Amino acid sequence: MKQTFYSNGKLLLTGEYLVLDGAKALALPTKFGQNLVISDGEASTVSWTSYDSDGTVWFESTFTFEEIKSFQTLEKGIKKTLFEILSEAHKLNPEFLSDSKGYTIETHLTFPKNWGLGTSSTLLANIAKWLEIDPFQLLKNSFGGSGYDIACAQNDTAILYELRDERPYFTAVDFFPAFHDNLYFLYLNQKQSSKAAINTYLGKQKEKDRAIIEINQITAEVLNTDSIKTFASALEKHESLMSNILEMHTVKEALFPDFKGVIKSLGAWGGDFVLVVSKENPKKYFEEKGYATLLSFSDMIL
Repeated sequence: MKQTFYSNGKLLLTGEYLVLDGAKALALPTKFGQNLVISDGEASTVSWTSYDSDGTVWFESTFTFEEIKSFQTLEKGIKKTLFEILSEAHKLNPEFLSDSKGYTIETHLTFPKNWGLGTSSTLLANIAKWLEIDPFQLLKNSFGGSGYDIACAQNDTAILYELRDERPYFTAVDFFPAFHDNLYFLYLNQKQSSKAAINTYLGKQKEKDRAIIEINQITAEVLNTDSIKTFASALEKHESLMSNILEMHTVKEALFPDFKGVIKSLGAWGGDFVLVVSKENPKKYFEEKGYATLLSFSDMIL
């Protein structure tokens, strides 16, 4: 019997990094995501194939149930991450891998893998749906993170997300600004490791309590304003604040200092997508700088 599960990709509009310490973040599920397709396979064996959005195979492997159950940390890269998720999933649902039935499993991204819209989070969310386990617990037990991406995976609307005592709380919100035609998403031509970025952030010892209060105010302003000027100003304040905490230049300072508009990092700084606020379509400007992937708000956001 074939089963198919789908989860949404994600973008974090406000609250990056500080969401780990309890800041309120505005997160947006994307029109792009990932499918997980489960079929019967050879006994006690998993045959796994992962497809990119263009149909090419980016990961392929066959392994036994026992390899998953006895997983240590000998594997590296993609296989290590996959084994880690499946091993922890087995602990949360011991019936998984308990019989001799095997599986043929395919994953199908609807966005290019290097875009960073949640290849791992959509996989984890899909596995949790399949095995009927708590995706947030699965995340915590495997590679960690705030969990906002898991919330986006299972919601079809923007969410306000926060951690309280390390537990996720989120509510659906309406985010479709009147000026959405002036919002664009630009890919920076490089993938950023969320885990590495989080580790760098956690090493910063700067006082964060005041910053969380400010980020919460900015998040509320971004969510509720009807003014593009107020919206843009709030994003600039957000960038400045995080630049100080991370001790990094903003993406605009580093790459686009002459751009006549606002640019804000989304999630881990240094890669993936950024939000662009511009009165006019900035496609030509960015193409001349060597950045060809620019999506409108309507093309990107669910």
